[in-house]
Amino acid sequence: MEKREQFASRLGFVLVSAGCAVGLGNVWKFPYMCGQYGGAAFILIYLVFLAILGLPIIVCEFAIGRGSKKSVAKAFAELEPENGRWHHYRWLCMAGNYLLMMFYTMVCGWMMYYMVQMASGQLTGVDAAQVGAAFSGMLSQPGTMTFWMLVTVVVSFGICALGLKNGVEKITKVMMICLIVLMMALAVHSVTLSGAGEGIRFYLVPDFAKVKAVGIGNVVFGALSQAFFTLSIGIGAMAIFGSYLDDSRSLTGEAMQIVLLDTLVALMAGFIVIPACFAYGVEPDAGPPLLFVTLPNVFNDMAGGRVWGTAFFAFMSFAALSTVVAVFENIVSFAMDGLGWSRKKAVAVNFVAVAILSMPAVLGFNLWSGIQPLGEGTTIMDLEDFLVSDNLLPIGSLVFILFCAGKYGWGFDRFTQEANKGEGMHFPAKAYIYVRFILPVIVGIIYLKGYYDKFSDSGRLLAWMAVAVLYLLFVFWLSRPGKRNE
Repeated sequence: MEKREQFASRLGFVLVSAGCAVGLGNVWKFPYMCGQYGGAAFILIYLVFLAILGLPIIVCEFAIGRGSKKSVAKAFAELEPENGRWHHYRWLCMAGNYLLMMFYTMVCGWMMYYMVQMASGQLTGVDAAQVGAAFSGMLSQPGTMTFWMLVTVVVSFGICALGLKNGVEKITKVMMICLIVLMMALAVHSVTLSGAGEGIRFYLVPDFAKVKAVGIGNVVFGALSQAFFTLSIGIGAMAIFGSYLDDSRSLTGEAMQIVLLDTLVALMAGFIVIPACFAYGVEPDAGPPLLFVTLPNVFNDMAGGRVWGTAFFAFMSFAALSTVVAVFENIVSFAMDGLGWSRKKAVAVNFVAVAILSMPAVLGFNLWSGIQPLGEGTTIMDLEDFLVSDNLLPIGSLVFILFCAGKYGWGFDRFTQEANKGEGMHFPAKAYIYVRFILPVIVGIIYLKGYYDKFSDSGRLLAWMAVAVLYLLFVFWLSRPGKRNE
């Protein structure tokens, strides 16, 4: 039997896992969600969800990976009791990985395109209307969008082709260090801008009146989905790195470091974006166009804006690429574990598959813009994001929880035994009641509440709620195998 690859160092594991977590969920979605949902009050709710939901679930994923020494292709089958059904979830896990990459590769391409545009001076000296037109122009050009999506796919699969140590670990470490250095420089520059103080107060001083105005249910679900999205939990993207980890360190301590690093990047992204918006009289709740329309205008007004704009989109590119590489490694490992392919074959086949699967999101902004699957004004990317962020991540998290804590799954004792191997912080045995009974209920209730909020003003509500209930019934079908794991 071929020996499982392992990380060369603990730092490599932490940075690669954090690289999977650190992505556009931190540096793209977090600042504008913070702006939309009331600033500091939203951050407090978000941090609570990270601690009570994100941390235990990431430990579950790591434990399943390390306990099985497999990707999700075989991890559940390796650990489940006789006649267990949990292994069927591997297909939804991988569907989540592919769906995520079907739009994530495109958006990563946007970041690299804008970095080049900034560096070449294409956005320097133009007015606000021209900046907005530049973004619309990019979206209307399927050739440009396809080229930069393919650049992302080529670079990321190229890194995976080099192997775990020489490719994924070595190059992701460099990307993460560059990301942190750029982030620190940009944040210091942003908070020292004239007029940035009001933005810092908005960002750091909670105003629960703003939460009430938006709706507490919307804010809570927004914080929950952001916590899931930012950590990439629920689709096995973290389990793969647990499978490459030795037994020298406990998993709770390692997960804590990754959550803290991920949170630091999210908070620092807010320090980069929000004070700069306030300094230049721009609302920070502009949604996705905040990065591609609003901020380029801000950089145009800054001294040295071309340099700062280039640095910002380089930072964004590293954040996005680190996640793409991590998820591609999971996809490649799934083919290696599940189909017995070599790394070279897995990379080659999936390069073609992901490139083709990414095209609907690209075309959804131009040639296929008439397809509006979630209602007027939505795109194919919105549907893909909804399926991943609002469905597979929370439902997948529920599967990992029930598998690790349920008496018909792996079992809480086996889970904690694996999680607590080695030195470092231990997962508390007293958390059994919380993980086994309370945590699944919280995830399930907020999941259904999110559906209601999203479609309550739409005739689609009953249809989508039926889909949500089917997801939940599937989860509980998985959790009731024929024999108990004693």
